[in-house]
Amino acid sequence: MEHPPPASAGKVFGDRLDLAARYVEHLATSGVERGLIGPREADRLWDRHVLNCAVVADLVPDSAKVVDVGSGAGLPGIPLALARPDLRIVLVEPLARRVEWLVEIVEDLGLSLTVERGRAEENVIRRRWEGADVVTARAVAPLARLAAWSLPLLRTGGRLLAVKGASAPEEIDRDAAEVRRLGGGTPWIEHCGAGIVDPPSTVVAVEREGRPAGRSRKKRST
Repeated sequence: MEHPPPASAGKVFGDRLDLAARYVEHLATSGVERGLIGPREADRLWDRHVLNCAVVADLVPDSAKVVDVGSGAGLPGIPLALARPDLRIVLVEPLARRVEWLVEIVEDLGLSLTVERGRAEENVIRRRWEGADVVTARAVAPLARLAAWSLPLLRTGGRLLAVKGASAPEEIDRDAAEVRRLGGGTPWIEHCGAGIVDPPSTVVAVEREGRPAGRSRKKRST
């Protein structure tokens, strides 16, 4: 095995650690060859990518319906599925070459995931996957734009969990008012995976509270 898992990976993946290691090898080989992962990332796939995403599972309710938008190389959707087989996950990705790769990997790992080609903001995607408990995203878009795409996919009380970096507080300061206008609550930061990844993963969370401001359901004519 060219990329052996760190000891902490066993705490996250349990008896699915071998599957997680197989996923890492896919990322390091065909993922790099087909442009889903940068070649310089191959030596830090476990901590920077796979574990960094998998620890977000601590924020996801049992048996939740999860929509992973802009899934790319399956991050964070596939690590979440490996860590939490109880979750019902769909990977939404617009680029055909990435979708093809995702389908191959999901089949090879034997995961019960759905891979959907499309964009979160498209009506067909919203109609098909609305009512989600959780929407996840990683390195997809600034917070306000991500909220505009993601909040319509969530049930009231559902949460957007966006894996972010050190700029998360600044994004919240800049975009919180727009997020609230879109029907979300005030964004907040969660830190996941202390003792497993260093530094812990930074997640911006937003709860869907209602309909976007300025929009109301049309009254039926009598």
